[in-house]
Amino acid sequence: MQFIDLSREIHHRAPAPFGHPPISMGVWNDHSEVKQAGATRFTSKSYFLSMSDHSATHVDAPCHFNPDPNAPSIDAVPLENFYTEAICLDLSHVPLKHEITVPEMEEALARSGQEIKPRDTVLIEMGVIKRLWGTPGYLQDFPGLHVDSVHWLADRGILMFGVEAISPAPLMEPNYKAHLACAERGITHMESMWNLDKLVGKGRFRFIGFPLKIRGGTGSPIRAVAVLDD
Repeated sequence: MQFIDLSREIHHRAPAPFGHPPISMGVWNDHSEVKQAGATRFTSKSYFLSMSDHSATHVDAPCHFNPDPNAPSIDAVPLENFYTEAICLDLSHVPLKHEITVPEMEEALARSGQEIKPRDTVLIEMGVIKRLWGTPGYLQDFPGLHVDSVHWLADRGILMFGVEAISPAPLMEPNYKAHLACAERGITHMESMWNLDKLVGKGRFRFIGFPLKIRGGTGSPIRAVAVLDD
């Protein structure tokens, strides 16, 4: 059994999605401060964190773009939705800022030799980390899904899809159309993933990506992991 970490590191001023605050992280106390409880002397260290519920590797809740008051927040989404079978499609060849079309999705699926089953998680490797990580383009030049491709995935009964980019589709209108399509179709997606290139050609695997139990949360950071059989 092999575990592949699909989560981006959380650190001070980590890249944040457009319109969301950056992660603020610092020392709350450290081992320079000696504490005492009764006759026991000790030191301890801890950090404080301030961040959006859409920070780092995260999943969107249905209520993020669905204004229906009954749209579930992240704490109301069933846990089994984050423990699924999964496949990864290789679209790392597409141009930057490109909207991936349905024929391109169909071609990638055919090349994978897999099928998309109901309640799957579909991860989409677009070469974002290899091409853009550590550059200003990471926040603005990434490719993503055309809204028709979001509907194509929903038509196949998936639970969610995941991308390395900070949004599921290129910036501005395509991004908002993709989010609204997820809300309309009752699926969701994960953003800012890592190591998707390590899943290309691996067939089916187990995906784990449990959210924090944030009351009323519109999303949540996750520790996303792929579990591959030996």
